[in-house]
Amino acid sequence: MGPKTDYIDGHRQLINTGEENEMEVFGYKTQSCRQALCIVGGLLTCGFLFLLLHWKPEWNVWTNCTPCCLEQADVVLLRTTDDFQSYRRKAVLWVSLAAGSCDGSGGHPEAPILSAQMHLLKKNIVTPELKFRFIQVQRVKYIWDLTGKQFVKVQGLDDSLSSRDIHSLSGDGLSKEEQEVRRVIVGPNTIHIDIPPIWKLLFKEVLNPFYVFQVFSVILWFTEQYIEYAITIVIMSVISLALSVYHVRQQSLKLHSLVAYHNNTLITVCRKDEGWKEVLSSQLVPGDIFQITGSKQSVPCDAILLSGGCVVNESMLTGESIPVVKLALSQLEGPGPWMTGGSDSFKRHILFCGTQVIQTRTDGQGVVRAVVLRTGFNTAKGQLVRSIMYPKPTNFKLYRDASRFLVFLITTALLGVVYSVCVWSLNGQESAGQVISKALDVITIAVPPALPAALTVGILYAQRRLSRSGVFCISPQRINMCGQMNLVCFDKTGTLTEDGLDLWGLSLAKDSSFAPVFQFSPGVVLPWGPSFVAMVTCHSLILIDGVPQGDPLELKMFEATAWVVDEDAEKGTQSVLMKPGPQASKAPVAGVLVLQQFPFSSGLQRMSVLTLELGSDELVVYLKGAPEKVASLCRPETVPASFPAHLSLYTQQGFRVIGMAYRSLGLAGDLSSISREAVESELTFLGLLILENRLKPETRPVLQELSSAHIRSVMVTGDNLETAVTVANDSEMVPKHSRVIQVEAAPPSGSNPASVTWRLLVEPKHNCSTIDSCVITELDQNSSDYHFVMTGKTYEVILRHFHSLLPKLLLNGTVFARMSPGQKTSLVEEFQRLEFVVGMCGDGANDCGALKMAHAGISLSEQDASVASPFTSKIGSIECVPLLIREGRAALVTSYCMFKYMALYSMSQYLGVLLLYWQLNSFGNYQFLFEDLAINTVIGFTMNLNHAHPKLAPRCPPAKLMSPPMLLSVVLNIMLSLALQIVGFLVVQQQAWYLPNDIYSACAPGNASSSAGNGTHNSTLSVPKPEPGFKSYENTTVWLLSLFSCIMVAFVFSRGKPFRKAIYTNYLFVLVLLSQLAVCLVFLFADVPGLYQFMDLVCTPTAWRLYILVMLVVYFVVALAIEEFIIENRALWWWLRRCAGVQSQSCYRKLQRALEKEADWPPISGTQYAGSSMAFDNTAFEEHMETGQ
Repeated sequence: MGPKTDYIDGHRQLINTGEENEMEVFGYKTQSCRQALCIVGGLLTCGFLFLLLHWKPEWNVWTNCTPCCLEQADVVLLRTTDDFQSYRRKAVLWVSLAAGSCDGSGGHPEAPILSAQMHLLKKNIVTPELKFRFIQVQRVKYIWDLTGKQFVKVQGLDDSLSSRDIHSLSGDGLSKEEQEVRRVIVGPNTIHIDIPPIWKLLFKEVLNPFYVFQVFSVILWFTEQYIEYAITIVIMSVISLALSVYHVRQQSLKLHSLVAYHNNTLITVCRKDEGWKEVLSSQLVPGDIFQITGSKQSVPCDAILLSGGCVVNESMLTGESIPVVKLALSQLEGPGPWMTGGSDSFKRHILFCGTQVIQTRTDGQGVVRAVVLRTGFNTAKGQLVRSIMYPKPTNFKLYRDASRFLVFLITTALLGVVYSVCVWSLNGQESAGQVISKALDVITIAVPPALPAALTVGILYAQRRLSRSGVFCISPQRINMCGQMNLVCFDKTGTLTEDGLDLWGLSLAKDSSFAPVFQFSPGVVLPWGPSFVAMVTCHSLILIDGVPQGDPLELKMFEATAWVVDEDAEKGTQSVLMKPGPQASKAPVAGVLVLQQFPFSSGLQRMSVLTLELGSDELVVYLKGAPEKVASLCRPETVPASFPAHLSLYTQQGFRVIGMAYRSLGLAGDLSSISREAVESELTFLGLLILENRLKPETRPVLQELSSAHIRSVMVTGDNLETAVTVANDSEMVPKHSRVIQVEAAPPSGSNPASVTWRLLVEPKHNCSTIDSCVITELDQNSSDYHFVMTGKTYEVILRHFHSLLPKLLLNGTVFARMSPGQKTSLVEEFQRLEFVVGMCGDGANDCGALKMAHAGISLSEQDASVASPFTSKIGSIECVPLLIREGRAALVTSYCMFKYMALYSMSQYLGVLLLYWQLNSFGNYQFLFEDLAINTVIGFTMNLNHAHPKLAPRCPPAKLMSPPMLLSVVLNIMLSLALQIVGFLVVQQQAWYLPNDIYSACAPGNASSSAGNGTHNSTLSVPKPEPGFKSYENTTVWLLSLFSCIMVAFVFSRGKPFRKAIYTNYLFVLVLLSQLAVCLVFLFADVPGLYQFMDLVCTPTAWRLYILVMLVVYFVVALAIEEFIIENRALWWWLRRCAGVQSQSCYRKLQRALEKEADWPPISGTQYAGSSMAFDNTAFEEHMETGQ
């Protein structure tokens, strides 16, 4: 990057390591002499240097500053570590603290959380000046750490604090001085979205290179008296600017409205020596203690719950409207950092910013209190807003190739400039200013100002069609990427299958085996017993407006008992009473009291409750969760020996299976001393609750459509592996008679290295109720079609210990079960490393990270969390996926067509002008105006209206704009257009009636028809001869040929199948072409002196006009033949590639070819160990990573 700076210690630093927005930071020191030279250079270049440095911030820093260590830097240069390596410049800022507000611990040094915060300040505050330095990147502060000599992100409370430390603050809160100091360091608790004024947006847009080039072109056209077209371009540019500014402003207003209420709520805060007082939420700082006052309150920051309990709606973050129970952080958690036990463990204590409190439950302390953890843009909601404001850039070859082609056009234009200067200078009749003007005019012809806009018109039309179909897009540039999508990851529950579950049966453990299955049906009541009580109590349902709400699975389970939830007022505010409902069967107890709940954690895969039957003093714990996990927590003698086979019996049929267990804890005592680990052990296994999760009716047809289009489908779910495999079989994601190979990996243990075990799965017959009636079908072990399936645990082990094996597995990996949210995101990233264009379709919390990471994330949820996903669908099924791919392909092909058309149009006009320059002539102003507006602009706006083809083709459009067929199409058509114009230019000079200095040698004004027939000049007419201007036979011939050729190639390039509907379905475009053709025929054959005078045309004999028409017909036939029989001839290109030995260089294609040569792949049995002699070689993948291809 720029000048070599490796010799400078401390010059470079990495921030946000491992995150999506990872960046390198480089230190620079501003030099006054360099700044002065840049100012002089900017003035001498009439401001062009200033523009260049504005467009290239890295050049700005390199020219104005010298490299230095970060400790001395007053400017830093940020560079992203992704493929784009984009730069941005940031100033290093200093902030001074008032002397009175930096009083160490504020007189209370014993406050652990305060001293920890002050310890952080001691590492950042420069004394005795009492100031600190920082940079602000994407709305987040990075403060300079004096000890570590690096910038560190300012967040909130120290993660190393223990639970006891956090609770020690709960009494007094912060003093006013302490609060002010922290606000200076961290900033206000606001998620402020600027609504930039219109003038600033206009100024920013005008500085875009596209508009700068348009300003240059307009000025040039005005100097050449090309006033009409210049005014037209100005009007179009103003409209385009207005629309762009309006769109940006509307987005800002929409985002502002999303967070506006966050900054202006009143919060009751505890102040040291002041007690409780109401303040604006914007004044909160980490460490503040505040009250959760009641329902419908929006949480203004990320906070740790200290006392009481809450039920919150986290749909803003997760996309799921299921109420979530939050518990107070216990002081008995231990001396270590409070953020231990996995993310799910500590998240149950955190109230996230932007979530809504539904209910509060007080405890002995009287109020529900929380301590501020993070504020502003560091909160969960702040991170969500930042992901919208600073989206992941799209790495798509189309835009990179378009930029390269623009460079080619500019190079071609510069050659034309040299040619023009030579031609007009040698003439000697033009002034230097006129020569420069005519030379610069060539640039505006060869580089059409409308090219960037034309390439995006198709995307805008596709976005509009998608929105009409219920699919909304916040990143339109990703629509083109959907056209290249070749792999789609699907969540299972709610995406492939229905949201709801139906109770199917209950398989109880009995005498070391399983009793016959109890099947749920209307009118059949489950007998009273521990399993019944488990279904009544072991859930996290809550009453909202008298209606139980919560997880759909738990709702189904609870509703099957016909019991009801009743808040108990006598036994304490934290307990909940379950009692029989009107429709319930007779029970031996009046109710069951749930005294304490240990909520479900995806990391622990279970939940449990402590219960007490009314009229009894016996405390009983009930637990439910993943069957394997539940069985591992039970006494072995209570788990039937046939448990694994019995579980597989149902999971392989696609059922959702929940394990249940219980344990008596004896007489009820002090619950505060009971730990979760203690109660969730030595349990008695009860049995398996079996639920049915049906496929959505649209799932199978959509997956079949994707398969026929050679688009891979992958299931990524948090559900059981066997259930996921069965759903994959039922949906035909895994075709019948395919081999399904389960991969199981174990981490290293003691002296045993990590291992990978392969096992070929068998397919059970469906609807079998016992193991004996289940027919096992052996699969064809020699089938060439195979699919790997694995769990998240296995994926994690392979990622860590068998990383070279991972690409091989991903190449045929189809089912990934028990995947955590982080593992889903990692999996999408690994697929992208193999150069798949990955789509992700999901509907819930576990999918948010993967939706953002994928090239095209499609959220089926309409909650606020979905706004971080590029696409949001109102279609409640995966039907939106092929719709999006079809529109993406249509938009991509349209972009290619527009690229080819704009390239040919500009080159045709460019070559025509250079030909006429040879005779010191050019096109007339109205000729330019008609061709640019009536032909090119209208075609540009209507060519894109073709709709997507209703059927997905079994191939994708070309991946690159610079692909050989595309380049050959452009080159051949440019050569054909050049040949057409040269033939017309030369042949017209060979006509008998042609006189170079007499534009009336063919026919005279007022007598065109009589003289045109014989091609002779009627000398008896005494008509005054006006100044010829641009008029000449060459001008008329070349312009008409250029005009017709643009219309013809527009038709030739507007190919329909297989990605778009046929051209005749684009009625407006067909009407435009026919209208343009009719007008051009009028120009060719009409004998209207006024029209010819206005358009700078000259009269020619009818024979010559027919000759032009013949040339155009030949041109059209040849152009159509080139496109149909060469460019679109896939068999021809396949044969050429085969003869030349050209193969796809995509990483996954190279890996596929390598695996085809491995006779022992895939393994279907056995175990292999890390570091063994049977190493996993992956040459193709490793070479790819080394070369960065």
